[in-house]
Amino acid sequence: MTIQDINSPPGATGGLSRTRFFLSNEFGLILLIIVFAVIFGLSARGFLSPFNLFTLGRNSAINIMIGLSMMTVIVTGGLNLAVGAMGVSAAMVCGWLIEGLGVPWPLAILGGLAFGAALGFINGWMVVRTGLHSFIITLATMSIFFGAMIFLTRAEAFRDLPAAFSAFGKMKFANYLSPLLLVTLAVAVALAWLYRATLTGREMLAAGASPAAAELSGIRVDRMVILCHMLSGGLAGLAALMLVARNGAAIPSMAGQLGQDWLLPAFLGPVLGGTLLQGGKVSVLGTVLGAFLVTMLSSGLLMLQVGAFWVQTFLGLMLLVAVLLDKARRSYLARRNLA
Repeated sequence: MTIQDINSPPGATGGLSRTRFFLSNEFGLILLIIVFAVIFGLSARGFLSPFNLFTLGRNSAINIMIGLSMMTVIVTGGLNLAVGAMGVSAAMVCGWLIEGLGVPWPLAILGGLAFGAALGFINGWMVVRTGLHSFIITLATMSIFFGAMIFLTRAEAFRDLPAAFSAFGKMKFANYLSPLLLVTLAVAVALAWLYRATLTGREMLAAGASPAAAELSGIRVDRMVILCHMLSGGLAGLAALMLVARNGAAIPSMAGQLGQDWLLPAFLGPVLGGTLLQGGKVSVLGTVLGAFLVTMLSSGLLMLQVGAFWVQTFLGLMLLVAVLLDKARRSYLARRNLA
């Protein structure tokens, strides 16, 4: 509750809360999801079929995880352009541990996630030590990580993986719900708890909102930056392992050249959801809804036989419009003293 809420007449506080909610990114995303679900349900044959809903849930689970991976770095005002390269590298390490060393797959999964977090540590440490913006650091490490992975694996996929991987990726609950989506939602709930209920999460937000003030209050901002990058690396690795479960193999090109195919989904989810690019504010629910909306739009447009290049063009425009609309929305809230 703010000072303005205390000084407002009875009933005004509830009105302000409702106004904030109706102007929030989350409410707008819910409306857009409903509208486009109706449009695609009426115009795209089979869009609401159990098979397509299962596919939509499975694909959105991966895109949401990619968005969450980027979101954890944006929290501190940084960016992680290497999210795709880190994720694929972690998945390839998992495949090598299983196929090359014969490590049991549960331990191999942990090894892959740990490797993703280790790559995140490298990014965070370099950002802290050099003082350069994470955009520059992760732009460089995107090429370094991907190039090293291609060299060490000779661009060969790991296909001799346990049947449990592909079985989990193909599993269905109630004929349309993918367990991959349940994993993603569990991670989202854990992140929401981290930022709302833990000291570490609040320190991450404080470090992003005002690094100087956070330092004066005793928060080790450098440590928070490194932790955020490590968390991003671990989540990127988890997203890639979910792709392995969907494909049944660890493939070097599963995130595109240098992992660039992940960049647009990585930005769209958090930006549409209301996470501030300058740091200090996060919306886990908004990121989940934003990434789901992007996946649904891509699926629906492709089912309407819109070319894949036009879909990418539309998503790029959507990112630009989202940033501009969010800026206008925040200016309106500030003028009305609702921010």
